[in-house]
Amino acid sequence: MIKDTIRTAMREAMRAKQGEKVTVLRSLLAAFTNELVAQKRPPSEDLTDSDALKVIKRASKQRKDSIEQFTAGGRQELADKEQRELEIIEEYLPASASIEDITKAAEAKVSEMNAAGDMSKMGQVMGAVMKELAGNADGNDVKEVVAKLLDK
Repeated sequence: MIKDTIRTAMREAMRAKQGEKVTVLRSLLAAFTNELVAQKRPPSEDLTDSDALKVIKRASKQRKDSIEQFTAGGRQELADKEQRELEIIEEYLPASASIEDITKAAEAKVSEMNAAGDMSKMGQVMGAVMKELAGNADGNDVKEVVAKLLDK
C-alpha cells in the first residue's frame, strides 16, 4: 500500500537525517488522515491506494500552484523550496502519460464523438480522454492537446 511505502520512506529519511524529506512525507501522512476524516471514516483505517493517489496528486498540484505564485511574486527562494518538495512528492506518483499518449487518446475520442472543429464539445472530449487515461495524465496537458485538435 502507498501509505505503508511512504511511512517506511519517512523512517529511512529520519535515519538518514533528511529533514526536508521527513517533513514532506509527514505532511502526506497527515493529509491521508485528513482525507479519512473528511470521508467520515476513523483515522485508524487504511486509505485505499486510489484515495492515497488522489491525496498525493492534490499535494503535487498545490506545490505547482505555489511555485507559480511565488515566482510571480518574486520570491524565488520559496519557489525553490516548493520545487524540492514537489520532486519528493512526485517520487510517489505513477508515471504521467506522455503528450504522444494523450494525443492518440484525444484523436480517437474526437473522431469517436464527431467533435472535430467543435470547441463547444471540449469539456466532453476532455472528460472522455481523462477517463480513458485513468487519471494518469495532467489535466493541463489534456486541455492543450484537445484544444489544438478541436481548433483545427
